Amino acid sequence: MKLNFLNLRFSGHKEKVVNIALCLLLICTVFVNAQKPQRIAYIDMEYILENVPEYMEAQNTLDSKVSKWRSKLDKLSRYIEKIKNDLANERAILTNDLILDKEDEITLKQEELRRLESLYFGPNGDMYLLRKQLVKPIQDQVFNSIEGIVKKKKYDFVFDKSSDLVMLYSNKKYDISELILNEIVRERKLKINKEKRQQKSVLSKEKTEKQKKLLRDREALRKKKDEERKARIKKSEEIRKKRIADIAEKKRILKEKKEAIKKKNNLEQDNN
Repeated sequence: MKLNFLNLRFSGHKEKVVNIALCLLLICTVFVNAQKPQRIAYIDMEYILENVPEYMEAQNTLDSKVSKWRSKLDKLSRYIEKIKNDLANERAILTNDLILDKEDEITLKQEELRRLESLYFGPNGDMYLLRKQLVKPIQDQVFNSIEGIVKKKKYDFVFDKSSDLVMLYSNKKYDISELILNEIVRERKLKINKEKRQQKSVLSKEKTEKQKKLLRDREALRKKKDEERKARIKKSEEIRKKRIADIAEKKRILKEKKEAIKKKNNLEQDNN
């Protein structure tokens, strides 16, 4: 089944003549395939977009930018008109050189105005690029939701009620706008839940890393304390050994002194 989505209206209305041609093509197709029951539905794109927060945010951003650009163009346009009026009022008292200078300034400002108009609102201008940047993700989101519903329900044709395509009558039971919105909401919730799980996974990983770091720090602190304890024991042992050596040395010296005194006394007795 080939899906045909008419007039998503993200970048303006289709030409009416194109819509009429498509309508005629659809009628012909239905007529040719009259033996096969056709499943037809329609959507209200304006209603869908008004209930998609991302679209409203994108539209507000775009409107804000457009307002600033138009304000800048209006300001320049008023300045050009002022120069023209001043020249018209003062032409009689100005020299030819001053008149030429004023005319050159007007020409330069007019060229600048045309350049800015093309830059902002030209076929590939800033507004077109910004609209594409802001709307493309939303367009894909809505399109994917429509495609999912259409494939699930097996519709043959889907119309956009808010487009220029004339709908003389529409039965509410064929309106699948709410289904599309529900699909968009479901996709948004899935995305949010996925982001939450990813965030939770990151937080869990960070927590695990912190726990590992804490264990490493504790182990390093334990080793440090153990090394300090061993150093204290070693130092105490060295002090004890030195004390024992000092005592032994004192005893030896004292013994030598006693032996020297005894030897001296023995020599004195022998001499007497």
